[in-house]
Amino acid sequence: MNIRPLGGHIIVEAKVKENKTASGIILPENEEKQPEQGKVMAVGPGKFLENGTRQVMEVKVGDTVVFKKYGPDEVEVDGKKLLVVTMDDVMAVIE
Repeated sequence: MNIRPLGGHIIVEAKVKENKTASGIILPENEEKQPEQGKVMAVGPGKFLENGTRQVMEVKVGDTVVFKKYGPDEVEVDGKKLLVVTMDDVMAVIE
């Protein structure tokens, strides 16, 4: 991958949502604002804070994170769709 996030950004590969239950029932798309999940592919160094220090990045490459659905920007790198998410839009790390 040839992408390096800057500041407080991270690169995430979105997890594909299952829209079918185990018994085969197809679920309709939910239009409500819900958080998304994905795997962290790259992490920026952290944005500069007002006191001159850098924000601590609380995620690392390989983490699975939950982020705001309408927060990320979509980019395509080497034919692969990735999301650029700010650390402020990341709500949790799934362990």
